[in-house]
Amino acid sequence: MSDRSITVTQTRSSIGAKPKTRGTLRALGLGRIGKTNTLPDRPEVRGMLRRVPHLVKITESGE
Repeated sequence: MSDRSITVTQTRSSIGAKPKTRGTLRALGLGRIGKTNTLPDRPEVRGMLRRVPHLVKITESGE
């Protein structure tokens, strides 16, 4: 298993977004503009990020 991680920052508001989209943001550990969270680089996390690319900024970091 790799030690890679992804840093995710919320850049846009979830106001007006569908409830499922808001739930995905909460599952990623986000909730307000400017909040940042570091997550493991796993397929489950990548799938969640594919659902909300218009609301977040993604930065990949290596070991």
